[in-house]
Amino acid sequence: MKDFLKETDFQAHELAEVFALARDFKARRGRAASAVLAGQTWAMLFSKSSTRTRVSFEVGIHELGGNPLFLNRNDLQLGRGESVEDTARVLSRFVHGLIVRTYDHSDVVRLAASASVPVVNALTDFLHPCQIYADAFTAAERWAGAGGDLVGSLRGRKIAYLGDTCFNMANSWILGASLFGMKVALAGPKVYEPGPEIRAQLKAEGRAAEFHFTTDPVEAVRGADIVYTDVWASMGQEEETDERMAQMQPYAATSKLFAAAKPDALFMHCLPAHPGEEVEQAVLDNPRSVVFDQAENRLHVQKAILAMLAKGRAR
Repeated sequence: MKDFLKETDFQAHELAEVFALARDFKARRGRAASAVLAGQTWAMLFSKSSTRTRVSFEVGIHELGGNPLFLNRNDLQLGRGESVEDTARVLSRFVHGLIVRTYDHSDVVRLAASASVPVVNALTDFLHPCQIYADAFTAAERWAGAGGDLVGSLRGRKIAYLGDTCFNMANSWILGASLFGMKVALAGPKVYEPGPEIRAQLKAEGRAAEFHFTTDPVEAVRGADIVYTDVWASMGQEEETDERMAQMQPYAATSKLFAAAKPDALFMHCLPAHPGEEVEQAVLDNPRSVVFDQAENRLHVQKAILAMLAKGRAR
């Protein structure tokens, strides 16, 4: 049994298995059910609102034969002061796994340390590993083609990330790229450059990630295989919205900036998008925009992750 709290919780050979399972689940959806979670209940502990994460996990658990149990933080005694550790110990007596979407990454780590069932990070302010796996799979589908080497197709590729380069999506690409063999160029205001937490994580794991920060968006995008952005003010940052809008305007994913990438570069956004802010509508509508493929692939990749965790638990 193991948890999935960060991108590197799966090793390289396991990543290939995750992607192969996701490809198979996607191909067989609606024609052949997998009952890998039959008889199991997986609790979903959410402190943040969600569309894609909640729906993809609920549908995915159901399609794997399990029962999803959605629990808002206020539904639990966590909201009245019960400790994270006691919550993990109690829920472990009832359910077969915990899927957690919250603010503080340490809460997910503490849950995993005290739980006797697998814990999945469905987003924290530090990392969003399920999204990154789905994004990498989405790109690999395009580059590897039917039956091709999904993981191998990522190696040596460059992703340009624009905007807030010190929050969860940027952190996850930095850490994930160290596993995928990709290069990351990040462009944003100097005040939002990658912080000490992600650098400490890389050092703790002995990973020499290939990432470069610049305040020049054209420099970051030049030669990129993927141009990626996210909203400029995430949940919990609403009070900073006006300041962030003013600082990040030069890093908007415009058609002109997208044209500075490779001619066949993909555009990605984890959604929801705010057209006219971090991205132009024309870029979202570009034939090389794969934002809805990313959203769909959350379902297939997360099913693969759950299947891998269930497999590990059965050993």
